[in-house]
Amino acid sequence: MNNHNLETIELELAILYRRITNRKHEILDRSAYLLIHQIMAHGKAGVKTLADEFHLDISTVSRQVSSLEEKGYVSRTPDPSDGRAYFLQVTELGHQIFQEARTSRQARIGNLLKDWSDEESEQFGTLLQRLNRTFN
Repeated sequence: MNNHNLETIELELAILYRRITNRKHEILDRSAYLLIHQIMAHGKAGVKTLADEFHLDISTVSRQVSSLEEKGYVSRTPDPSDGRAYFLQVTELGHQIFQEARTSRQARIGNLLKDWSDEESEQFGTLLQRLNRTFN
């Protein structure tokens, strides 16, 4: 990759990150959105599993989960095989808030990309997936 392309990608990612994390539009912050999505997509999970999935420290995920629990978005259920451990599951309120957040995010992104062709948006989605997969 030539240096000009790398500079362009680096700058554009920084600008995208800044714009997409604009809190005035968020119903759920980024970490809450991703944690709830992960649990909904893969079923109940423990903090360690979530920390491993996101390559985060267990204490970080534990703090984020505590916030979700306080808001009533997730609940704990004991792990029958280990009395000290528990699983997290998304509550009805968590499902509702997540769907609102997803709808809002998709509407904002859809509005930004409204002039893009289906081919362009498919390519962009594919390239973003590819980029994100390289972090794992």
